[in-house]
Amino acid sequence: MQAITTTHYLALSAALLLIGTIGVITRRNIVIVLMSLELILNAVNINLVAFSKMNANLQGQIFAIFVITIAVAEAAVGLGILIALFRNKETVLADEIDLLKW
Repeated sequence: MQAITTTHYLALSAALLLIGTIGVITRRNIVIVLMSLELILNAVNINLVAFSKMNANLQGQIFAIFVITIAVAEAAVGLGILIALFRNKETVLADEIDLLKW
């Protein structure tokens, strides 16, 4: 049986980053865009924890906890804004929301 190395974690992180980036670029639904942003932040967290384990210190893991906290706050604020926009415009498509246009 083969041990899981840092390369495996980096490959998983790269896959999550790719999926998240494609989701942000190609999707119009704001809920999908927010979920894709969460995937990108999780890819960052995997990198932080993997390099922290590789270097045998806790700094990366502590920083990952802060990133998770920020991701939770971003999700709460984003969903609050999304609910307000849905009540106002009755859509969750990013192309149809034009509240900030002149």
